[in-house]
Amino acid sequence: MEVLTLQDLASSIDTVWVLLCAALVFIMEGGFAFLEAGFISAKNSLNIVMKVFMDCTVGMLSYWAVGFAIMYGADKAGLFGSTGFFIGGDLNHIKLRIPIYAYWLFQAAFAMAMASIVSGAVAERMKFGPYIIYTALAAAIIYPVAGHWVWGVGGWLGNLGMLDFAGSAVVHSVGGWSALAAVIVLGSRSGRYNSDGSINFLPPHNLHLAFLGTFILWFGWFGFNAGSSLSGLDLNIARIALTTNLAAAAGGTVAALFTMFKYGKADPSMTMNGSLAGLAAITAGTAFVSPSSAVIIGAVSGVLVVIAVNFFDRMKADDPVGAIAVHGVNGGWGVIAVGLFAEQGGLFYGGGIHLLLVQFLGAAAVSIWAFAATYLIFTVLKKTIGIRVSAEEEIQGLDLSEHDISAYAFFSDRTS
Repeated sequence: MEVLTLQDLASSIDTVWVLLCAALVFIMEGGFAFLEAGFISAKNSLNIVMKVFMDCTVGMLSYWAVGFAIMYGADKAGLFGSTGFFIGGDLNHIKLRIPIYAYWLFQAAFAMAMASIVSGAVAERMKFGPYIIYTALAAAIIYPVAGHWVWGVGGWLGNLGMLDFAGSAVVHSVGGWSALAAVIVLGSRSGRYNSDGSINFLPPHNLHLAFLGTFILWFGWFGFNAGSSLSGLDLNIARIALTTNLAAAAGGTVAALFTMFKYGKADPSMTMNGSLAGLAAITAGTAFVSPSSAVIIGAVSGVLVVIAVNFFDRMKADDPVGAIAVHGVNGGWGVIAVGLFAEQGGLFYGGGIHLLLVQFLGAAAVSIWAFAATYLIFTVLKKTIGIRVSAEEEIQGLDLSEHDISAYAFFSDRTS
C-alpha cells in the first residue's frame, strides 16, 4: 500500500482546491450570459448568450493551443513566453505544487472571463463570425501578453514589483479597455444617440435575469480571488474571501445611495454594476488589504461606476452593459488602490510612493496594450469581412438574423 507523504497530501489538497475554484470561475460565464442578456433587448438576447458560449469554446481552444504558452512559457525579454504550446514542451520553470493541467484549467477560465467582458459592450450590433475571430485572438494573444508581463516568470511588470493578485489589471483592465476600443470602431446602436447629442434610453428586457447574472458572478468571484492563492492550505484565503465580499457589498450600497441622491431613485442597473465594480477593483489587492480598506475601495467603485457610465455615454461610446466603466475604470482603480492600501508597501501604511508608481505604470501599460491591440484587430476585421450587421438586421434582431431562431417562442412579429 502506497503511503502518502505530507508533501503529497498538501499537493492533493491544493489540487482539489484549484480545480474547485476553476469550476467557480468557469460558472461565472453563466453570470456574464445572464447579466448581458438581461441588460439588452429580447430580440438580441440569444445572440449574446451564444457569444459568451463561444468564449468558452473557441476561446478555450485558442488558449490551449497558443495563449498559455505566451502567458507562461519561457520568457523572451520580459514581453512574452515562447514554450508550452498545446500544454507541452518546456514548462519546468513554472514552480507549482499542483499539476500543470490544474493550473491551466484555472487560468483558462480567467481567459474566458476577459473575452466575455467585451461581448457585452458590443452587444446588439456585432456580427457573430467576426466576434469569434476576436475571441480567439483575445485568448491567444491580447490577454496572455498582458498576463505574462505581470504573472509570467520574467515578465517586466512583475520584475518591477507590480502587485495584481487575481487580475484587476490582467483581466479587468484588459477586458474593459479592449471593450472601449471595440465600441469605438464598431459604433453605437441605431437610435441610441440623437444628432443634438441627446441620449435615448433603450430599455433592458429583463432585469431579473441581469440580477441573477450578477449573483452568479459574485458567487464565482470567490473562486476567482481565493483560488488565486493556488492553495487550500493558505489560511489567507479567509481574508481574501472576506475582502472580496465586503468590496462587492460596499460598491452596490454606495451605487444605490449615489443614484438615489443624483436621480431621486435608486437605479437597479447601476446598483448591480456597483457591486461588480467593487469586485473588479478589489481583485488586485484582495490578499494585501485589510477589510476596512476593502470597504473603502468598493465604496469608491460605487461612485466611479456611475460617473464613468455617464461619461462614456456622453462620449457616444455605446456600451449596453457598462463593461468599460465596471472593468476598465474600476479595474484600473483597483490596481492603483493597492499602491495606497497594501498593508506592506502601500502609501497609507508608510510604504512610500514606490509601489504606487509601479501600480500606475502597470495599470497604464496593460490598458494601452489592450486598447491598441483590440483597436487594430477590429479595424482590420472592419475593413475586410465587416464587423457590423446591416441596419435591417439590427432592426430585426440578431437572434433571427444570425441564428434564425428567437429566444422567446411567443415573439410573432419578428421585430420585438
